[in-house]
Amino acid sequence: MRYINLRDLEVSRIGLGAMGMSHGYTGSGTDDAESIRTVHRALDLGVTLIDTAEIYGPYVNEELVGRALKGRRDDVVLATKFGMVAHAGDGAGNLDSSPANIRTAVEGSLKRLGTDHIDLYYQHRVDPDTPIEETAGAVAELIAEGKVRAFGLSEAGPDTIRRAHAVQPVTAVQSEYSLWTRGIEDRVLPVLRELGIGLVPYSPLGHGFLTGTVRSEADFGPGDFRHGNPRFTGENFRRNLALADEVQAIAAAAGATPAQVALAWLLAQGDDIAPIPGTKRVARVEENTAADALTLTSEQLDQLSSLPPAAGDTHTEAQARMLER
Repeated sequence: MRYINLRDLEVSRIGLGAMGMSHGYTGSGTDDAESIRTVHRALDLGVTLIDTAEIYGPYVNEELVGRALKGRRDDVVLATKFGMVAHAGDGAGNLDSSPANIRTAVEGSLKRLGTDHIDLYYQHRVDPDTPIEETAGAVAELIAEGKVRAFGLSEAGPDTIRRAHAVQPVTAVQSEYSLWTRGIEDRVLPVLRELGIGLVPYSPLGHGFLTGTVRSEADFGPGDFRHGNPRFTGENFRRNLALADEVQAIAAAAGATPAQVALAWLLAQGDDIAPIPGTKRVARVEENTAADALTLTSEQLDQLSSLPPAAGDTHTEAQARMLER
């Protein structure tokens, strides 16, 4: 596995998103033992960036990651997120990035993760009711106290990124970015590169669609967040199957899997990008990390870059209201 720097934080070029082990997808939370084996296998393969959040569950994903990292904490750049649980207010799913809420959140995350510091602490979504300068200042205090090493933002727009960075340097921004979700390229990515901030793409495999394994809307249980998602329903679903088939054809020519091709395309977009494909299975983490060794030809990269955009929005209306682009 090769490594890059997100600002001054060295990480593996491919990380591991832990959310789906406990939250959001069909079968989440059904096999913690396999999820822990998956984390261990990722570490054995050289993965160092592990990503979770207090909202996943809520709380249970951080607890799971903490158990998985027992005895191996020093091998990991551990990232988690705050701000989608209002601890003194309306609870999970409600935005609160006030300094007081951050103080409560960080103590809970440290305890659940079984650690004395968080390497990369992200604001999960921008809180319109708290000036970003106050949020950045609160994280700066945690950094000074040694409880946090680096500050990150998730799904923040250019103005928020600049304002936060002026108070406390931002190490990384996490946003959805993949072959079929490229909205950050025009406005956000240029700002990151201007300021020397790394990019951590989540859902780099299109919530599983780009792997070629999703073939029917019936694949998703009612608790799966893809159930009812605009890209995974009706005519949009059928149109997007054709896009996945094109990735499959390029993968066949490259002697790789569609997931590996999708990740290799992302890695080719710059040496400041560290995607975090999520999985709860050992076989998938082995497949995904192998993308680090895949080099696509310029023709293949051009073919992938020229694919038509996905049909449908990547988020529901409620989710989209929490995004800045």
